[in-house]
Amino acid sequence: NVSKPGPKFKLIMRKVLLTIYFILAFFMMKSLVIADHANEPYCFNCMHKYKIGDKKNENFHKFEFNLQDNDLSKMVDEMISDKKTGLVSYLLWEKNIILVDQNRKSKYRGGYYPSHSVGKSLVGLVTGYALCGSYIDHTVFDRIDYPTVASTLYENQKLINLLNMQAGDDGIIGERLYRKDNPIRGKSPNTNTIPIKKVMKKYFKDKQHLGLEPGLTYNYSALTTNVIMNYAIYKTGVDWEKLLHKVFIEDAKVEKRVYFGKTLNKNKVGNRKSGEYGRYSFYAQRYDYLRIAKLILDHWNNDTCVGKYLKTMYENRVEKNEGVRNKFEGNHTATQSYGGQFHFDPIDIDRPILMMDGAYGQQVVIDFENDKIITAHSTDRHYDYYSLIYLQLNPDLFYKPNNVQDKRKKCREYVNETQFILRTC
Repeated sequence: NVSKPGPKFKLIMRKVLLTIYFILAFFMMKSLVIADHANEPYCFNCMHKYKIGDKKNENFHKFEFNLQDNDLSKMVDEMISDKKTGLVSYLLWEKNIILVDQNRKSKYRGGYYPSHSVGKSLVGLVTGYALCGSYIDHTVFDRIDYPTVASTLYENQKLINLLNMQAGDDGIIGERLYRKDNPIRGKSPNTNTIPIKKVMKKYFKDKQHLGLEPGLTYNYSALTTNVIMNYAIYKTGVDWEKLLHKVFIEDAKVEKRVYFGKTLNKNKVGNRKSGEYGRYSFYAQRYDYLRIAKLILDHWNNDTCVGKYLKTMYENRVEKNEGVRNKFEGNHTATQSYGGQFHFDPIDIDRPILMMDGAYGQQVVIDFENDKIITAHSTDRHYDYYSLIYLQLNPDLFYKPNNVQDKRKKCREYVNETQFILRTC
């Protein structure tokens, strides 16, 4: 007969199990902290790119300035001065005048800031231009005719479903099931680094919707954006770079050359002058992001063809229905709907505001009714988004500095509209 374990053995086993538990907990917490503070390597020179415009363009839009010395400008200065926040640039433009303008040197060499997922929204803008220029010879509600995606779940999709991130590709890629937007099934590879034809052939050929029909669920996916971009490249043909020149040089009137990335790694393959190699990654100077945002605002307010396209996207936006919305992390989580590759409907604000969001804190906000634009660029998402961006859109909320201050950590406390004390360090 096997004897029952005695009290001494049970005590030893309990200690062993507790030790294992605390070791596992330590490494899990460590990995979470590392993930939260991890900075993506600056990759401007990693990929081949579409070069748009000259190193310095003539006839660029010149801004007027009336820089303010107020609570907001002081707060921005404090956060930019503290490198731990990650904030490297902040611009507030209102009624044709720049009111706040601050930046510092960073790892973004030559002043070329990466868009990250802000580039998805710029693909949405370029798609509007392709429709208005009759390169895409159908409406957003019609199905795409794109040989590259034949025999995949993207074949014959309605363009509106792709623009609204409702492609039904949830089972293979995207944030809804896998919490990441670019790898296959949340693991690898990163589809931003692989030409679209190869991705379709290897991972999507003869794959169906796995029970998730297009047009039903919002699934934020990098690949969906790249399908749209490469469809525009296919439809424009030899005029693709001419179209990009029209958008950014002629209409946005950027000052410096801007770039869209290609799915071609410089260290592995040579460049290709033609072909479907579009990747939504975008690089531009800080003032040129503002010029592009102003272009969108002008289209909307002047009801141009592109303006009507933007309003169609707004009118046909879809609910995100994902996770908990909050006002403290960025435009992605502060908004409740999505349309045309743009974020809409920030919490508790009932007017048309178009928002863009990119990893590590890249933010673009366009408030149409108030003629206001805010841009923020950062190397990490540790600045006070709520105060610098969200509160600037909602005058009914208030900012109340708290006299209590932790001098050791140099933190600032403030009270939000729910009387909850927040701290930014």
